[in-house]
Amino acid sequence: MQPTQQKAPKEAEARKGKAGVLLELLTVSTKLGLTSFGGPTAHLGYFHNEYIQRRKWMDERSYADLVALCQFLPGPASSQVGIGIGVIRAGLLGGLVAWVGFTLPSVIALVAFALLLQGFDIGSAGWIHGLKIVAVAIVAHAILGMGQKLAPDRNRATLAVLAAVVALCWQSVFSQVATIMAAGVVGVLLYRKEAGEKPPDLRIAIGRPLAVVCFVLYFGLLAALPLLKGFGEDGGWLAMFDSFYRSGSLVFGGGHVVLPLLQREVVPPGWVSQEDFLAGYGVAQAVPGPLFTFAGYLGAMAKGIPGAAIATLGIFLPAFLLVIGALPFWNGLRNSPRIQGALVGINAAVVGILLAALYDPLWTSAILQPTDFGLAAILFAMLVFWKLPPWAVVIAGAAGGMLLGLL
Repeated sequence: MQPTQQKAPKEAEARKGKAGVLLELLTVSTKLGLTSFGGPTAHLGYFHNEYIQRRKWMDERSYADLVALCQFLPGPASSQVGIGIGVIRAGLLGGLVAWVGFTLPSVIALVAFALLLQGFDIGSAGWIHGLKIVAVAIVAHAILGMGQKLAPDRNRATLAVLAAVVALCWQSVFSQVATIMAAGVVGVLLYRKEAGEKPPDLRIAIGRPLAVVCFVLYFGLLAALPLLKGFGEDGGWLAMFDSFYRSGSLVFGGGHVVLPLLQREVVPPGWVSQEDFLAGYGVAQAVPGPLFTFAGYLGAMAKGIPGAAIATLGIFLPAFLLVIGALPFWNGLRNSPRIQGALVGINAAVVGILLAALYDPLWTSAILQPTDFGLAAILFAMLVFWKLPPWAVVIAGAAGGMLLGLL
């Protein structure tokens, strides 16, 4: 009996330790979700400060490996890094807890905003027009930064411009996917011989069988949902889940690039008006956390709180499946010159896709007269030269829109 009596306290202590790790992970990720302003690049800085420098949960090399993986995968890069840290720290449940803490604060804020707007005709409100102009400035700022980093030379800048032209002239569900695939092929042809030094291996305990299951689910849902929704009601729950799952599955380059995909999914079917779409996008810049939580706002505008839950789960589920599926294979894949070359081309195309989104729907819906352009220029300067945080620019844009309405 004595060995059994000794074993029970050890098991209880182990369970308590696991619960303690999960509680700490939830607390820290929630703090990040409440304070992480500034977009994916800034989020990675917050993560590095909190998870790596302060708490030493990962070493510098492993964190760099994880960031490289999540930048390669489609989906919200900062959220995927958070999920990966949670998985490495406390297994699959740790990944879920880290995602909930980082995501839930901005989802709640955006859903609350959506519920306040429901039932109101906001199309002519001056502050709403100001938020549309804020979106122009924010995306222009994102293009400037991404272009300098991801398309710095003639070949990549040309690839970005061609991607923008294709995205503008061929506006369909498949255009972005085809553009990214073509850019990846071009990247392999042009940059496969420019691979850098072999990166260090990333240590991860997830087995390859589980990874394969996640990949099967990812591709299976991507193929099956468009077929299954045909048996359901037009505009029903399955159709909504399919739209947001597909958007979350096919986006490279972070939150801003999801804008054209989401716009084509929710505006033409009449789920959300163009005015409501751009107003929510403007407000999404003022809240912390991942920009993909904009899906929660769209779901709430379309179908209330249940719609917000469906949209949020739909757009983030691919991030889970891809991170868990890719981690065990990443060490081998990322050493391939072809993979590295493809990533160079894909990143350049992402800049072009975002450039196309800057024109349509943002510019065409917001910049209607010279005074609109003037306000956009001021907001852009506030971001680029004055280095003001996005939430301050959002407030300034809403106030500027109200002022323009009085002129």
